[in-house]
This record gives sequence, structure tokens and C-alpha cells, in this order.
Amino acid sequence: MNLGLVFQKGDGVLIFVFLLLVAMSIATWTIIIWRSYRLIKAKKANRIEAEKFWEASSVEEAQRIANPQYSPLAQMITESIDSKNTFQERSNKGNLSAQISFDAYMVRHIRNAMTKALRPFESGLTTLASVGATAPFIGLFGTVWGIYHALVNISNSGQMSIAAVAGPIGEALVATAAGLFVAIPAVLAYNALVRGNKTLSNELDSFAHDLHAQLADKNH
Repeated sequence: MNLGLVFQKGDGVLIFVFLLLVAMSIATWTIIIWRSYRLIKAKKANRIEAEKFWEASSVEEAQRIANPQYSPLAQMITESIDSKNTFQERSNKGNLSAQISFDAYMVRHIRNAMTKALRPFESGLTTLASVGATAPFIGLFGTVWGIYHALVNISNSGQMSIAAVAGPIGEALVATAAGLFVAIPAVLAYNALVRGNKTLSNELDSFAHDLHAQLADKNH
């Protein structure tokens, strides 16, 4: 089976289908490699930042030594401590934000900081889901289109032997295989990354309770 024949003898629609599947495959593997690297890097950095936080002599030192470049946990720590430091300033204002208690204020801001820290890890998931859902049908469309034109060409040439039919139809069927080749990694990667993000979220949520208790204790 020679894929080169698809581009040599296929029409514009079939060639476009294959080029689209190639582009989708490149996008899928780019997301898989980059997002997996970021997720592994983040989990490793979170473990380091958690140890640094509990070994710090004060909240101020914990904020100073935190490195949020790769760690969403460190980002949550720094933004939460910033919120604690600005609480007193906000309490002097006569608006609704000044009427909230410190505990409620910190819960809200820690949650917001955690959501903001996790948001970048959601990027690419929509693309993977879209590729996984549409690639098989795009490949199937290429197959149907290729078979149709192969049969038309065979009918016009008057050659109806098995040898004349098998070659063009076999090349068209490659489109279905190509669609599955693109879709399967996208679906598997989507499920793996969603699970990884959930684990990361659970780690931050667990630490958020300890962080809130620590900041609340220092405020009293």
C-alpha cells in the first residue's frame, strides 16, 4: 500500500482530508508532549514547594522563597499571602468587601488563587477532545469520497476486474485507518491528562486547607 499514490492520483478533496489529518496529528502530539512535560514538572515542583513552605521560619519567608514559575502550589501560596496582607487595607473601606470576615475572605481568595493556578493546565484539552471525536469521521469521509471517485473512474475506463478495483479502493481505505491513527492517541491522552489534572487539583485542594489554617492562625 503506497500512500504516495493518494497524493499522486487522488483528487483535491482526498488530498485535503489527508493533509487535515496530518495537521491534527501534529497538533495532538505537540499537546501530548508539552502538556505531559508541564504536568510532570508541576507535580515535582509542588512537592519541593510544599517542603520549602513548612520548613520556612515565617509566612513572609515562605512567600519570599516560593518559586511559582513551574509550581501552581507556589503560585497559590504567594497570591494567598498577598491577599492576607491586603486584608487590613480592605477592612478600612466602607464597601461590601470590608464587611466579610477574615476566614471567609481567605477562603474566597485561596479558591480563586487555586483556580487561577490550575487554569493553564486546561489548555489543549478541548483540542484533544475535538480531534478524538472528529478524526474518525474525517477519515471515513475521505474513504467514501475516494471509493466513489475510484468506482467512477473504473466505470469510465470499462475495466471492472478485481485487480482494477482493489488498488484504488485500497488506497481510499487508508483514510479510515489514518483517522483512527489520529483519534486514538488523542482520546487516550485526553483521559490521561484529565486524570492528571484532577490529581493535581486534589493536591492543591488538600494543601489549601492547611494553608488557610496557617494564615488564619497567624492573623489572630
